[in-house]
Amino acid sequence: MSVVGIDLGFQSCYVAVARAGGIETIANEYSDRCTPACISFGPKNRSIGAAAKSQIISNAKNTIQGFKRFHGRAFSDPFVEAEKSNLAYDIVQLPTGLTGIKVKYMEEERNFTTEQVTAMLLSKLKETAESVLKKPVVDCVVSVPCFYTDAERRSVMDATQIAGLNCLRLMNETTAVALAYGIYKQDLPALEEKPRNVVFIDMGHSSYQVSVCAFNRGKLKVLATAFDTTLGGRKFDEVLVNHFCEEFGKKYKLDIKSKIRALLRLSQECEKLKKLMSANASDLPLSIECFMNDVDVSGTMNRGKFLEMCDDLLARVEPPLRSVLEQTKLKKEDIYAVEIVGGATRIPAVKEKISKFFGKELSTTLNADEAVTRGCALQCAILSPAFKVREFSITDVVPYPISLRWNSPAEDGSSDCEVFPRNHAAPFSKVLTFYRKEPFTLEAYYSFPQDLPYPDPAIAQFSVQKVTPQSDGSSSKVKVKVRVNVHGIFSVSSASLVEVHKFEENEEPMETDQNAKEEEKMQVDQEEPQVEEQQQQMPAENKAESEEMEGKMIMQDKLEKERNDAKNAVEEYVYEMRDKLSGEYEKFVGEDDRNRFILKLEDTENWLYEDGEDQPKQVYIDKLAELKTLGQPIKIRFQESEERPKLFEELGKQIQQYMKVISSFKNKEDQYDHLDAADVMKVEKSTNEAMEWMNKKLNLQNKQSLTMDPIVKAKDIEAKIKELMSICSPIISKPKPKVEPPKEEQKNAEQNGPVDGQGDSPGPQAAEQGADTAVPSDSDKKLPEMDID
Repeated sequence: MSVVGIDLGFQSCYVAVARAGGIETIANEYSDRCTPACISFGPKNRSIGAAAKSQIISNAKNTIQGFKRFHGRAFSDPFVEAEKSNLAYDIVQLPTGLTGIKVKYMEEERNFTTEQVTAMLLSKLKETAESVLKKPVVDCVVSVPCFYTDAERRSVMDATQIAGLNCLRLMNETTAVALAYGIYKQDLPALEEKPRNVVFIDMGHSSYQVSVCAFNRGKLKVLATAFDTTLGGRKFDEVLVNHFCEEFGKKYKLDIKSKIRALLRLSQECEKLKKLMSANASDLPLSIECFMNDVDVSGTMNRGKFLEMCDDLLARVEPPLRSVLEQTKLKKEDIYAVEIVGGATRIPAVKEKISKFFGKELSTTLNADEAVTRGCALQCAILSPAFKVREFSITDVVPYPISLRWNSPAEDGSSDCEVFPRNHAAPFSKVLTFYRKEPFTLEAYYSFPQDLPYPDPAIAQFSVQKVTPQSDGSSSKVKVKVRVNVHGIFSVSSASLVEVHKFEENEEPMETDQNAKEEEKMQVDQEEPQVEEQQQQMPAENKAESEEMEGKMIMQDKLEKERNDAKNAVEEYVYEMRDKLSGEYEKFVGEDDRNRFILKLEDTENWLYEDGEDQPKQVYIDKLAELKTLGQPIKIRFQESEERPKLFEELGKQIQQYMKVISSFKNKEDQYDHLDAADVMKVEKSTNEAMEWMNKKLNLQNKQSLTMDPIVKAKDIEAKIKELMSICSPIISKPKPKVEPPKEEQKNAEQNGPVDGQGDSPGPQAAEQGADTAVPSDSDKKLPEMDID
């Protein structure tokens, strides 16, 4: 069973797998552990990952990146509106009102949902894992930012299903980092002791997340989270881009933002410059040749000036840090360590701000890029029955308070109640009790819309059906179970009718509902009923259609790859044969044939770049076969000339060996005097025949031109060696018969026996020593397991 963790980043993705030896971050087909979150659509196929990234400028309108943040968002969302100007590709409003991505694929315009696009990326990561594991990948754990709302999480879950994955858990990124940090620690406090508090800070390309976690032995509890959903590495890139757009506009009179390709090139160079400035404080150049309108541009930047330009961004580093301490009521001295991950934490000024706030050195014990995916793989191993992992419980939190609203017949209006406050433990279930005479609706929403990085506070509506009064006309008792599951998704998971009983003195309603009337009591209960859910999400038929479409696109990509491989095989053969006809194959082909073949190769090369540029796979296969009818005989003549002398030499050695034996036998040497004369004559006859055959073939071959097919082939010589050895070897290797001692001597030896116990027969002592060594049985062998220490 495969155990896979996926870090689905805004800019880059990582895949880690659990193996018997531990957790391993795996490399893609380019031997790179980082796969760009990028997809390029072409007239014949899609490119995903590194191949797509190389087309960001050449195929700008159809190469998409940065789509992660469109999950669950309406086209009218202010975030989507703000992103439009930064995108080279087009986004559209789908019939559902959500954001879609418009590209040209297979020569026609197509609109894809964010879920479909993310599924394409997940399919690529799945394929990468399968190529390393050599088995199918189904179960996985996928990371999401801790600030994702219900709608965004549901959207990512839909994407995993379209990609054919069974997501065991959507894991918050900072929680995954905390697991990767804590599971290996041997010195954590015991359960009854005061926990160790560690702050985890993850600043990636698009966002900034902070969480405080409490660790005990075998236990991780997230205490609080805080975030800035738009502060990340790309904001620092934008500062540089805007600066150089302004500078080059004045210096070279260029309107860079009017040309998306120029803007993309500048963005790429600015990102490189930012990384260089993290390691170098001196003036650094930025130069781009033929940048725009055939103009070469250049400028300089240094770290000091850059930090001045980023003052407002750096001022946003502290508030989330202050927020988590306020939420947990911890002091700075209560924090054991501050662990930083994410690419943007490499910016010296960011590190300095964080270090100064906590008044301590920052910890960088984790891999800044791979910590999230390693944590996801560990969680997948914990959830999988295929691996034995040290017991480690993980308790996450609800990032935003969640409330329920319902119509209140007693008050002729609506009532509401906060069921999960901020930082409530998750996953978690509660059972609420209502008293009703008819069906009713519950509306779930986020309590404080102003705190959301998302415009719509509504989560979902849930209808509780088939509610009827009791036989005496009184209200029925309805138990409703609400839950935040392992994915961080809220649901009203079940409802059931319970026989009404009088409200006893020792029963207390929920504190949040103290003014409830007799008809409407609400209390926490432990029963687990069931409910029907009404949620705005991707319908099952749309999911099935998307899965089918993804399958077709994967097949199209595969067919196109095979077509390209067939085309490349023809091109490679043309170049290979042309080089070798003037090199190692030159002696093995006649002048006329060589000229004719070279002309054929040149014609094929010209055809490849003209009519043969875009042909079906079979056309290339046929073209290669046609070339090989001319090239293969030459190649075979060369190979034969390489192998033939070695095999003749081997045959000659065998003949010499057997002739020596025959000579020794005739000289009556002791070594061979036990052989039968008739058998030796058989060896002599076979050896002479083989020598005669070899001399004859050698003479004929030496007279034969190298441009002609050989008289004798390597396989013929191999057969002759095998034939000679099969006749002669059994005869000459026949062992000498053992000489029995005379009976009288043997009898005396038995009577005398070994002197002083020093004979050859094993005594009791030897038997005892033998008893100490035992061969392990199959039952002693252990299956490979993962035991993380």
